[in-house]
Amino acid sequence: MSRPVDIVQSDPALPARTGVVVIGGGIIGVCTALFLAEKGHSVVLCEKGRIGGEQSSRNWGWCRTMGRDAREMPLAIESLRLWRGMNQRTNRETGFRQPGIAYLCETDQEIAAQERWLADARQYQVDARMLRGAAIDSVVPGASGMFVGALHTPTDGRAEPSQAAPAIAEAARAAGAAILTECAVRGIETRGGRVSGVVTEKGRVAADAVVLAGGTWSRLFCGNAGVELPQLKVLGSVFRTAPLSGGPEVTASGSVFAFRKRLDGGYTIARRNANVADITPDSFRLLLQYLPTLRRNYGEVRLRLGRRFLEEWGIRRTWALDEATPFEAVRVLDPAPKQATLDEARAALSRAFPAFARMQVAESWGGLIDVTPDAVPVIGEVAAIPGFFLATGFSGHGFGIGPGAGRLAADLVAGDTPIVDPAPFRFGRFTEGRRQAA
Repeated sequence: MSRPVDIVQSDPALPARTGVVVIGGGIIGVCTALFLAEKGHSVVLCEKGRIGGEQSSRNWGWCRTMGRDAREMPLAIESLRLWRGMNQRTNRETGFRQPGIAYLCETDQEIAAQERWLADARQYQVDARMLRGAAIDSVVPGASGMFVGALHTPTDGRAEPSQAAPAIAEAARAAGAAILTECAVRGIETRGGRVSGVVTEKGRVAADAVVLAGGTWSRLFCGNAGVELPQLKVLGSVFRTAPLSGGPEVTASGSVFAFRKRLDGGYTIARRNANVADITPDSFRLLLQYLPTLRRNYGEVRLRLGRRFLEEWGIRRTWALDEATPFEAVRVLDPAPKQATLDEARAALSRAFPAFARMQVAESWGGLIDVTPDAVPVIGEVAAIPGFFLATGFSGHGFGIGPGAGRLAADLVAGDTPIVDPAPFRFGRFTEGRRQAA
């Protein structure tokens, strides 16, 4: 079912001109809009549905540095710094708290894997540490005793996905940005080879730059603009419980489950390492680019052939800017969760923590995650279309690193010193790889 999310009302009118148009009202788009507006740039954010309506309100709500890919570590560190001040910055409740995060290990092999990550991450001065024996229970009380170790980062945090993107969008508006919902962008316009504006379903907006933060819709949008963005969709399934007493305050996961305490006293719970990848026409178009990732993550992604293949086969891939688009046909992607996956998470968590055996499931939902071939986002300008920037492909990490990603995108658009080195996120890395392999 569609997730409830704090409602952000649309501005009444679409401006005729702005400095920057941000496409997409998820966590990346609203953070980009906020930081651009704080820099003094005129900004219009256009969202085809509602703010935070898709994966930005459907994720786990983790804000972590622990376990990050080395390429994302600087961005994760900066994001956590920004999260710490986000309630004050927005003057609103985003749900951010810092109870820490723990990865629970059942075997020596799992401990060894976490220790390898920790050894590599020490260069970033992370405060993660390995726990054993009674130290585990002091951090993650109530475990059944099946865990032999835990990697713990006390300064990692959590936030509320249903509140965060709307709160940041309202702060962006307070800083001067225009926020338009139910306003799909059909495409970009160019003049002299560079961006000159966008065409929306409500009219044109002249602009000097455009940032596409369209999540799983980004590949389709790029394709119509003549830009080949390698990106596939993966289904995540999540449920929340009614308020539950006696459970851990710390956010944690084992090999099969993951949980986060919510502000309402319940928990958000998911099956770890068991996302569903529906086979679609794009699966075949991009097969060679994704094969290495599929091999590395064998067993963690469950392939499925079903109705989504035919649904995506029927979606138009090109259109004129005066035509209605697929973005107007589907305002909010609302996929059904995979119940069997949620049942696995519930059973495993109940065995590990007796307190969860009495949980009452209040709601379950699905969300589509935008995944790149190397599971690292794209943040940067498209060289072939100056003024067109991408901030997409966050591969399930977007909520946690959203503030840093939005700040980086804003820095690049503004021509300011970037908050972190943007090289690992450049769009050109995909074509560079193909040239090297040729």
